[in-house]
Amino acid sequence: MSPMSNRRALVLGASRGLGLVLADELARRDWQVIATTRRSGGELQASADARNGQLTIEHVEMTSPEQLTALRERLDGRRLDLLFVNAAIDRGNLPIGEVSTDMFTEVMITNALSPLRAVEALRSLVAPGGTVAVMSSEQGSISRNTEDGYDLYKAAKAALNQLMRSYATRHAGDGQTKLLIDPGHNRTRLGGPDAPLDPRESIPAVVDVLEAQAGAPGLQFLDLHGETVPW
Repeated sequence: MSPMSNRRALVLGASRGLGLVLADELARRDWQVIATTRRSGGELQASADARNGQLTIEHVEMTSPEQLTALRERLDGRRLDLLFVNAAIDRGNLPIGEVSTDMFTEVMITNALSPLRAVEALRSLVAPGGTVAVMSSEQGSISRNTEDGYDLYKAAKAALNQLMRSYATRHAGDGQTKLLIDPGHNRTRLGGPDAPLDPRESIPAVVDVLEAQAGAPGLQFLDLHGETVPW
């Protein structure tokens, strides 16, 4: 058994895509992983079945504050070395003038508000010296927004980054590492079939970054190679 096998991670949003691969990769590296999904079964359950107790599942709807509170209560007494929040939806490539109020609200709640609500609800489970990380995107970088398209998604990721910056300022003295992670453009349901990256190749690089940054002070916005992404 690995001498680091007592490390524990909670991955929110692991039913498919990048979150699923992340949870599985952490378990493969002997982390004890708690992964969340909204629904039973599916690929996450298959991964848990194959990991012989290394990966366990909790059910939560991340947009529900009540369910986040209930998850916090269920996990009371467990100490986390990593809290990783992964949540994003995309409602198409519309110019902002064509985005309905309902669509704007849905994307902002899912992509920006809910991840930070989750962080606030669960941060007390993370040990001093542990890591709080959120899946972001280069699309949230204002300085790199030089190509037309996906106005709402970009705005939501920029809002996520700003909220995480506020969180890091508010909790600057808690001794926890804080990371925004840009995993690159991956072939997932969200990223599309023509994306250049395979999650099975990119996510191990992301985990390398998470492990390398453990204990680092302050908030960083990093890509899968550990390079700083400009705000």
